[in-house]
Amino acid sequence: QVQLVESGGGSVQAGGSLRLSCTASEYVARCVAWFRQAPGKEREEVAGVYGGTGNTYYANSVKARFAISQDYAKNTMYLQMNSLQPEDTAIYYCAARDLGEGCPTPLVSTLFRYWGQGTQVTVSS
Repeated sequence: QVQLVESGGGSVQAGGSLRLSCTASEYVARCVAWFRQAPGKEREEVAGVYGGTGNTYYANSVKARFAISQDYAKNTMYLQMNSLQPEDTAIYYCAARDLGEGCPTPLVSTLFRYWGQGTQVTVSS
């Protein structure tokens, strides 16, 4: 069982930045990813990384604005979010697959077994 804890959400104005953190009880050699869900919308992919190789993937909607970094010593993945827009407002969830499972592209939420509790990101215009 992998436990995931997110932090770093908050409220910012359009054009601002936030950094989300996801700390996993077991991190390496598996895909760890971010999804988000806005009110009344389906959960959608954001970005993912294979803990170990560091190979990353970004959804087109966030490419060039968001960036993943990792701290293996802390079993933590960070999502740096820049140039935030109101349409980025959502609950952001960290998710992980089983050991040895890579990141499907696009990221498909049903393939992720472990989920964090989510953190709210609100961007005002």
